[in-house]
Amino acid sequence: MTTFGDRLTEQTRLRATPLCVGFDPFPELIPSIFGPKGELETLERFFSAVIEELAGQVPIVKPQIGLFEPWGADGVALTGKLARFALDQNLMVLIDAKRGDIGSTAEGYARAFLGANAPTPCDCLTVNPYLGLDSLQPFADAAKANDKGIAVLVRTSNPGAKDFQDIDCSGAPLWVRVGEKLVGIQEDLMGQSGFSSLMVVCGATWPAEAVRLRAILPRTLFLVPGYGAQGGAAKDALAGLVPGPSGHEGGVVSSSRAILYSKAAAETQSLSAWRNAFQQTLQASISELRAASADVVGRS
Repeated sequence: MTTFGDRLTEQTRLRATPLCVGFDPFPELIPSIFGPKGELETLERFFSAVIEELAGQVPIVKPQIGLFEPWGADGVALTGKLARFALDQNLMVLIDAKRGDIGSTAEGYARAFLGANAPTPCDCLTVNPYLGLDSLQPFADAAKANDKGIAVLVRTSNPGAKDFQDIDCSGAPLWVRVGEKLVGIQEDLMGQSGFSSLMVVCGATWPAEAVRLRAILPRTLFLVPGYGAQGGAAKDALAGLVPGPSGHEGGVVSSSRAILYSKAAAETQSLSAWRNAFQQTLQASISELRAASADVVGRS
């Protein structure tokens, strides 16, 4: 098996888009054609249909496990089931769990998501670095052993990110120092594509910071949240990515609610009508990113 970084680069080029679709279950927004609101079976029917519509269109999907956990163990089990279905449909899977701990606890989290027989299988896992490099190492080791990836929180998209991430640390903000500390992991997880299986999270709401972070980590993949419903523009979302043969690459731009829950899809009365509405919204996002990519290349 090739490395996560190589697989994602290949799939991004093949699909000619860096779009990642997040799976954020909000029961009140799921169209009634999928069943009673709030029931786990409704979520399964909805996201299974979403996976079928995304297959062959985007490189990767991102289930947010925290939004499945309110359904308890059954919700976590559904996350794993959907991940397996997505993988079967040749979609890559990035589990957004933001795990972070030390020692044997970190090793347990790593086995749960990045192990060879993980119950919640994925290609990549989001992790929190703020307990130090030793808290990241079990995840990096598991990623290397099993051709997986880790996506490390560096400059997150939320407004409160500045409360801690912008604190001055000997002349540079904390998020810059975190990025600098990740260079060793970048190199240890390098693949043949020119990109590492290390990923860093840098929100679409911080384009200038993305450019600075790319200079620190030139061969690291970026996970860019905040595009779409959170207000990040397409051109800003691409700030940390780099031009490639099929558009911008070197990471993915994530959108969840804007694609999952469009007004047109919400008002549909049949599965076929929902599929048409969903595809229109999906293709609009893909086209917007492609246009922004072409514009950036044209101005460079």
